[in-house]
Amino acid sequence: MRRDPMNDTASPGDALASQGKMFERLREDVRCVFERDPAARTTFEVLTTYPGLHAVLMHRLSHRLWNAGLKWLGRLLSNVARLFTGIEIHPGARIGRRFFIDHGMGVVIGETAVIGDDCTLYHGVTLGGTSWQKGKRHPTLGRDVVVGAGAKVLGPIEVGDGVRIGSNAVVVKSVPAGMTVVGVPGHIIGRGRDEKQAQRAATAKKIGFDAYGATRDAPDPVAHAINCMLDHIHLMDHRLQSMTEALERLGVSSGDLEQIPEIEACEIVSAAEDQDSPQEGREPAQTQDPPAPPVSP
Repeated sequence: MRRDPMNDTASPGDALASQGKMFERLREDVRCVFERDPAARTTFEVLTTYPGLHAVLMHRLSHRLWNAGLKWLGRLLSNVARLFTGIEIHPGARIGRRFFIDHGMGVVIGETAVIGDDCTLYHGVTLGGTSWQKGKRHPTLGRDVVVGAGAKVLGPIEVGDGVRIGSNAVVVKSVPAGMTVVGVPGHIIGRGRDEKQAQRAATAKKIGFDAYGATRDAPDPVAHAINCMLDHIHLMDHRLQSMTEALERLGVSSGDLEQIPEIEACEIVSAAEDQDSPQEGREPAQTQDPPAPPVSP
């Protein structure tokens, strides 16, 4: 049965309910800014000076126009939003609740991208495609995903709930829930948080929130390289000692060889770990006074 548009008028109660939902969503957006950006001070400041919030609000309007069949008008509004905010969100993209874009300059979100609730993007992030074919060609982000500054998530891949993507990473493969991804191309380095932390009750608690997608599980590359060198040095020292003992058993004297000093096992700790957790059993380094210069007669 066809509906008569002349008689199908919204009741005042429906209009009030719609306005109530609109203002509730706006309050949610403002609250999530305070929860994820310590620089936010007042509601007026957030409403007037945060381009990420402006881009999300304008996208909701352009998305409605797009779904209503007004494609050109939706694209026009999205271009106006990009002009004023530096953030490009295609009106066809689907975005969940409490979505926050921090700083925002250079963010690009493609037409078929899907973003879940409570996600956070930083400046320079691209949710782009890898194909010129129509259809699904942009990524899908689950709930509570953090994408660090400059990261690129490309193709029709799925990023699970609670994933952390490090700054400047390039992700081209799907990522399971709760993982942390870094590097070019992106590779998984471990879980960003355990299951209890992943199921945080509210973003306001900021349990384990990782600014710019950086987590404490990310290894220090310099410390890792030095530790590998130390392991290799200890292995070569052990082999050299074994060869020297074998030569002595064969009657070859090693008296002319200079005695190699023993090296105690050691490990390089990254600066972040050294500052946060005191090293048990580690004694402070003993400093010696430099020798006095010789006195001329």
